[in-house]
Amino acid sequence: MSFPLCPSQTGLLCHSPTLQNPNRQPPIHFSLHRSIRNSTSTASGDIRPWRPRPLRSIITPFGEGRRGFRFRVSPNGARPLSEEDETPNLLEFVTSERVKVVSMLGLALALCNADRVVMSVAIVPMSAANGWSRSFSGVVQSSFLWGYLVSPIVGGALVDYYGGKLVMACGVALWSVATFLTPWAAETSLWALLSMRVLLGVAEGVALPSMNNMVSRWFPQTERSRAVALAMAGFHLGSAIGLIISPIIMSQAGIFGPFVIFGLFGFLWVLVWISATSSTPDCHQQITKRELDYILSKSQKPLAPSAKKSGKSNAIPPFKILLSRLPTWTLISANAMHSWGYFVILSWMPIYFNTIYCVDLRQAAWFSALPWVMMAVLGYVAGAWSDMLISKGSSITFTRKIMQSIGFFGPGIALLGLNGASNPSTASAWLTAAVGLSSFSHSGFLVNLQEIAPQYAGVLHGMSNTAGTLAAILGTVGAGFFVERMGSFRGFLMLTSLLYFISALFWNAFATGETVEFDESSQ
Repeated sequence: MSFPLCPSQTGLLCHSPTLQNPNRQPPIHFSLHRSIRNSTSTASGDIRPWRPRPLRSIITPFGEGRRGFRFRVSPNGARPLSEEDETPNLLEFVTSERVKVVSMLGLALALCNADRVVMSVAIVPMSAANGWSRSFSGVVQSSFLWGYLVSPIVGGALVDYYGGKLVMACGVALWSVATFLTPWAAETSLWALLSMRVLLGVAEGVALPSMNNMVSRWFPQTERSRAVALAMAGFHLGSAIGLIISPIIMSQAGIFGPFVIFGLFGFLWVLVWISATSSTPDCHQQITKRELDYILSKSQKPLAPSAKKSGKSNAIPPFKILLSRLPTWTLISANAMHSWGYFVILSWMPIYFNTIYCVDLRQAAWFSALPWVMMAVLGYVAGAWSDMLISKGSSITFTRKIMQSIGFFGPGIALLGLNGASNPSTASAWLTAAVGLSSFSHSGFLVNLQEIAPQYAGVLHGMSNTAGTLAAILGTVGAGFFVERMGSFRGFLMLTSLLYFISALFWNAFATGETVEFDESSQ
């Protein structure tokens, strides 16, 4: 069955008496909009007459026909597609290619953190077997951070130059090798073990800059907080997976079983990543035209394949100019504080529960894993809330300050509560609150990197990550020496809480959500 068509301001109107109801109400109209890819123009510029097709062969469940038409049913006649119509619904968002990309990023970050935390569990039997002191155990755990210290800057520059896909693939491959070879290194010598941990840190330093680069290329600004939250949910679930599964694997396959298994999973991830993703949406073979048009129309700037191909990125970033701006220092301060609290909790909580509450290793892993699950959940809540505030008209600056304030004041208060806990259940509740609320920072400083310097987001992330790594080393090693000297974790938790409050005040004073001029001509 076909229908005669007539031109309209809004497109082509389709009328049929068969669509009228028995009471002879006005007919239902369908507004059909031709897509660019199905233009009726011929090579000579003439317009071909278009033959209407059966309605059932044009209409598809999600609003786009096989010939490229998009429609909206309206009982009062045809109407143009509004901005609300163009926004993808939940099903379209969940099944989109950009969500598949960020899911792969989340898996990579889950492996990244799982490979880190295995040592947090393995360090207890390793220290007992080798007679390591509490302070030396902290040194072994912090050796990962020695490699992580510089690589984010180099990795960030590489990401800005080559794009996130290639750098992430190389990073995952390298840290999987380091994880897989850790058992051999541990059996060889202490220096070999430390070398593998340093190599792990070098490789993992490119993970977050690569993630940020891919998110900025694949997601419009109104979805970036959710995208970062999804990727970081994988990051934190990796902590929970590593802490929960590692003791189980160790009981069946020995101390070094988790290192081998997680290393093999990393190799598998690289194969899938290389074959199934692209650096930018316009290079992806499976993406639909509707999704590509939506991403391009909502993005802040055109998406180039990579800085190297476009020729617009300098090989050496303007570090002096970047460091001359206060918004840069708010990012550095926020990353440093976030890393301090994060790595202290990540590295010492199993030992904390074992020491303070005499909880055995497997129970300690469960107690210290629960907060990371909460961090993944609240991280997505924060991302969705942040995107909603921006879409409803709140300024980006206001939104980022709200998110970061919750992400710092919340953990600071919760750590004070943890200090006064009298049993492991109460302590776990306070710890869960502290870690969960810190995930609001992902919708604060972590997304803000893309906003104040989109052309230097990778290297800026690397710079702030290096500051965060220095803080993490100081906190991880310092906690060991502090506990050894003072005999308690409580004083160190109070210090961490105070630092959270100071960092929150500095952020609210000087942070911005607007693009900052970093060109040399701006000096």
